[in-house]
Amino acid sequence: MLLHGHVLIRTEYSAISPGTEMILVRQASDRLVTLGYNAVGIVEQVGEGIQHIQVGQRVACYGAPYVHHAEWLAVPANLVTVVPDHVDPQEAAFAGLGAIAIHALRVAQLQFGESVVIVGLGILGNIITQIAQTVAYRTIGLDLREDRVAMLQERGFSHMYHSQAEMEEGLADAAGRYGVDAVLHCASGSGEQLINSSLKWIRDRGKIVIVGDLTAEFSRELMFGKEAQVLISRAGGPGRYDPQYERENKDYPIGHVRWTEGRNVEEYIRLLADGRISIKNLITNLYSIDDAEEAYMNYRTPTETIATVIKY
Repeated sequence: MLLHGHVLIRTEYSAISPGTEMILVRQASDRLVTLGYNAVGIVEQVGEGIQHIQVGQRVACYGAPYVHHAEWLAVPANLVTVVPDHVDPQEAAFAGLGAIAIHALRVAQLQFGESVVIVGLGILGNIITQIAQTVAYRTIGLDLREDRVAMLQERGFSHMYHSQAEMEEGLADAAGRYGVDAVLHCASGSGEQLINSSLKWIRDRGKIVIVGDLTAEFSRELMFGKEAQVLISRAGGPGRYDPQYERENKDYPIGHVRWTEGRNVEEYIRLLADGRISIKNLITNLYSIDDAEEAYMNYRTPTETIATVIKY
């Protein structure tokens, strides 16, 4: 029986989030784990108390344990947003990563004219970079993989680098003489070297936001010298992990919480619908649900795979 405030969705596509999901795969050993948190599909049934979603509409949805890789999903309406007909459903399937990208920029609290360095230009870092450029932040990207850097350069992103030394050399030209306002880390692994470098890139009282699975190790002396803020961006926004917001579908009043995780999902779809961002060229693999194991095998070793969609 469908819970009050929930929507029953017949899945068309779900998207793999390689960072989070491969961590779960590695940690699982012989345990069964449920993977996934991004999907798009058609509404087949609407629970009581929902007015803004109708049967037959295509919707994007985000948030484990309600959203995962499955043919049918029962999702709280707070985590669901309608997808316009002209939006590619495969792109819409990355709604969760889109919300995470948007929330990461909100945590940095950047204002018009300010600058940001995005470290790690995989699927999440690429989306953040596109959104940052769209809202006119001075945007700089860094990734050791030349192909990821080239993808953004080919789209007109001029300050993208695959060498830290080259990025540092061009930083004043890209961000101004005072240093960058924020650095967003979408990379994984040991954070000591990266965060210490970031503390040299930022301006006085600048911010460092950890978005990926990066350890929070850094020099107190460097942090003290800038009175820097080191922050962590948690998932897609306010409401995440709150059972009243999610399971019970009790939204936060917009006057008190402007940007919830659900409203961030809406913004991601709006950016796609308006043509302000695109991830079509990031989708390197499409698999049937029957071949999902092969999709995950691609991420076990260094690969050219960036974004993977599962079809139902």
